[in-house]
Amino acid sequence: MNTNEIRPRRLADYVGQEEVRKVLAVYLSAAAARGEALDHVLLTGYPGLGKTTLAHIIAAELGSKIHVTSGAALERAGDLAAILTNLSERDVLFIDEIHRLPAAVEEILYPAMEDFRLDLVVGKGPGARLLKLHLPRFTLVGATTRSGLLSAPLRDRFGISFKLDFYREEELQEILLRTARVLKIGLEPQGALEIAKRARGTPRVANRLLRRVWDFALVEGKEVIDATLARKALEVMELDIMGLGPFDRLLIKTIMEKFDGGPVGLDTLATALCEDPRTLEDVYEPFLIRCGLLRRTRRGRVLTPKAYEYFNQGRKKDGLLF
Repeated sequence: MNTNEIRPRRLADYVGQEEVRKVLAVYLSAAAARGEALDHVLLTGYPGLGKTTLAHIIAAELGSKIHVTSGAALERAGDLAAILTNLSERDVLFIDEIHRLPAAVEEILYPAMEDFRLDLVVGKGPGARLLKLHLPRFTLVGATTRSGLLSAPLRDRFGISFKLDFYREEELQEILLRTARVLKIGLEPQGALEIAKRARGTPRVANRLLRRVWDFALVEGKEVIDATLARKALEVMELDIMGLGPFDRLLIKTIMEKFDGGPVGLDTLATALCEDPRTLEDVYEPFLIRCGLLRRTRRGRVLTPKAYEYFNQGRKKDGLLF
């Protein structure tokens, strides 16, 4: 599945994030009416919620070219300078995971964002001189999963800021039906709903599950994914009605059995699970917290009464799989 094939290309086709879409449509229309570049945009939210898709939509709505990079890829000031000097008027520069920009690179981004000027130091020692290059007026779209790691000076230079939230089941169902149409997959609305219920409120997860369920359909010789087939495939993948998978349950059980329900520190928990702390913090914990199964405290991670209730409901009661 090519991700670019299923991304909506216009704001009107973008499903969910209704308030973001309404406000962004106003800003895009105003920028077009003035014939100017859109102000710089900061998109925050958990992975898979559509930040990259929105960046491409912004460029498409402006009729501009988009240049894509990431904070981790810009290791030196020269890396960013090379990109900035190749921009044209009203182009969009998309920097994913912008909080990972090195300090030296971030410093040269300030005048570029504020004054559309690139300040480069040429030479070393007493003979060094400051070279100021004028840049075309461009739009920087920054995306981050960890807005708290952004420095205040960088955050303040974004004139527009949006926080993307998790999606409702009905919105994910609509996204899945659209993806199925694009990829010519037979999918009934109820089949889409079964997948949406387990997609953790995230379009990326929903589309990934659709791909896996379609594998089951092909093997069984089915041309259409209905609710029964979707449910059967998802049960084989050990995804319950809440969207929790094997690792989610392992995480909960580890805190429950090895740490008496918590509190337990992130690094200690990551070691016990043989997983990277950042993966736990960015990928697994947000959904468990949203489900009300886990809490973050100053002393560490703590299970809620709902987590104990979850594990006491039996092997298949209410669609839970243990």
